[in-house]
Amino acid sequence: MSANPADAIDASRPNVFIHTNHRQMVGALVGQYAAKRNAADPDAFDVHLIRHEDYPWFADYEERTYLRDGASRVWHNEDLQSFTPLRFMPPELMGYQGRAVVTDPDVFAVGDVSELLNRDMEGNAVVCRPRSGAKGFEGILATSVMLLDCAQLTHWNVRAQFDQLFERTLDYQDWIGLKKEDRSRIGLFEHEWNDFDRLTEKTKLIHNTKRRTQPWKSGLPADYVPAEKWKFFPPMRWVLRARRKFFGDYAFVPDYRSHPDKRQEDFFFGLLRECVEKGIISEDFIREEMGRNHVRHDAFEVLDRVQRLAA
Repeated sequence: MSANPADAIDASRPNVFIHTNHRQMVGALVGQYAAKRNAADPDAFDVHLIRHEDYPWFADYEERTYLRDGASRVWHNEDLQSFTPLRFMPPELMGYQGRAVVTDPDVFAVGDVSELLNRDMEGNAVVCRPRSGAKGFEGILATSVMLLDCAQLTHWNVRAQFDQLFERTLDYQDWIGLKKEDRSRIGLFEHEWNDFDRLTEKTKLIHNTKRRTQPWKSGLPADYVPAEKWKFFPPMRWVLRARRKFFGDYAFVPDYRSHPDKRQEDFFFGLLRECVEKGIISEDFIREEMGRNHVRHDAFEVLDRVQRLAA
């Protein structure tokens, strides 16, 4: 498993990319491990991390305003989700050839990701799933897990498209939700390949997408800016923006709490336990992440009591 996109990438092989920043590094490392662990043939594909810290040009945008949901937002490189533009990076890294899967750092393989990598894309450039809730009704697609035919995505250039947010010629929500893409070249896969906080016998990739209940964060203070789009009562977005403007990004945002499905917590910590035992993640690193408030402070107690995962 490669830990850096600067490492040689063999575009003749299927590749999995996990985009992340330092705040979500433990999740990304566990996701990287899970992809190989639960594959029938772990040598059939490569796994790479795309790290925000490896792209110093992000520093040029710090504190600049960009367009999101039709309103101005300030870009912070320390934000929990500052890595999200990098989900569009795999085609560039692959030299616009070959096939890739890209996932968020809070997505963990329950099944065999090779099944997705080898899926018939039916001529599509992208295969993903719709968003749920109000965003799904708006036609926004979930790009947190995508299967990509990189040769058809030569128009994806992360730095250039990121620039457009600050030039106000592209809205972040339209970019991240693929609303500007040709829908005739986008296919849909089953929800089990990006299961939003749902773990069933059919789940292939579990996505702990609700930030407030990510299992490794329980009890920590909030470090994310909530969405400021309220479809059913538009004036609420003005209240939310006023909160941020006058009191700060994280004011009145509730702390992280326990995931309502203990099985998902057990699954994550079962994977983390194996990572520690195999030397993939050190106990010292976990302690450092606890000190940074990136990992819950009772992580070792949870690791001690969690049951081993089935082989």
